[in-house]
Amino acid sequence: MFIPKLYKSEDYELMKEIIKENSFALLISSVEKIRATHAMMMLNEDDPENIYIESHFSRANPQAKTLKDGDEVLCDFLGAHTYISSSWYEQVNVSTWNYEAVQIYGKVELMNQEELYNHLEKLTSKYETFQKCPMFVDKMGREFVEKEMKGAFGIKIIPTEIFIKQKLSQNRKEADFQNIISNLENSDENGKKIAEKMKLIK
Repeated sequence: MFIPKLYKSEDYELMKEIIKENSFALLISSVEKIRATHAMMMLNEDDPENIYIESHFSRANPQAKTLKDGDEVLCDFLGAHTYISSSWYEQVNVSTWNYEAVQIYGKVELMNQEELYNHLEKLTSKYETFQKCPMFVDKMGREFVEKEMKGAFGIKIIPTEIFIKQKLSQNRKEADFQNIISNLENSDENGKKIAEKMKLIK
């Protein structure tokens, strides 16, 4: 990911926020050929000094058939994003896109059965908690879950490089910056979210 200095962030709390709010992300690998899978990802913070990403997808996926311990992968998380019209500037310029993104390069560690079970338990709890009739892993029964696990490929991604990008019109003069915010506040959900983010950086 290309990150001009103006848009580069080292705010790891922002990184965690982007990952947690946009956890259906892209896993990219280049073993044999370039492959990409959209998958649910969860940040494991059991040890705050050594956080990593957990994920799983189908064993039938060609990517699962090639990945092994130590392989390098790229996790790509796209946060809030929105179109910025050049009509909002005081002078003629080009339109652009404002967005937040995180890319994490890491080494693969294959999950054992117990790690995969615990991962599915945590993942299900996260998304079922707010359902009307939540279906947690313990309700399914361990025997059933372990049978289903035979078709799942669980991995941990241990970060080696982390890149955080926050492109929020930092290059615009104050009048344009405020006008962008005003227009975004009257747009869609993503636009409103970017407007709030912009307010926080100035």
